[in-house]
Amino acid sequence: MKNKRQQMILEIIKDNNVDTQETLQRLLSESGFEVTQATVSRDIKEMRLVKKHIRHGVYRYAAPQLGSSLDGIFIDTVTSIDHALNTVVIKCRNGMAQAACAALDNMEVSSIVGTIAGDDTIFAVMRTEKDASELVKRFRKLVGG
Repeated sequence: MKNKRQQMILEIIKDNNVDTQETLQRLLSESGFEVTQATVSRDIKEMRLVKKHIRHGVYRYAAPQLGSSLDGIFIDTVTSIDHALNTVVIKCRNGMAQAACAALDNMEVSSIVGTIAGDDTIFAVMRTEKDASELVKRFRKLVGG
């Protein structure tokens, strides 16, 4: 349930100007996820969401971008990365693959053809074997492995 809720949070903040936890809680409720403010707060912290300035004095929640605290999502959730031919396999902590995959999709890496996530594993299909090898090297540096 947690990973589905966090996936929904990423979709909500991508499609809406969410400026408060209360707004996020309301939008989650409208999407079928009845949660407390404390749960929303924990999700925001776990997912390392950031408040992004969109215009003078106005901020909204956003998924971190590569090179910022998005690194934290991978550092905290990824346990191993490898590839076979042009497929990258990213193993994550239980229940975190979908949130990590959503963050990966938000990176908009042009060499990724598509991704799919289960409970603890992400498969990323790359355009070439070389692209797969380069992505593995890049993410291993990111997670220190």
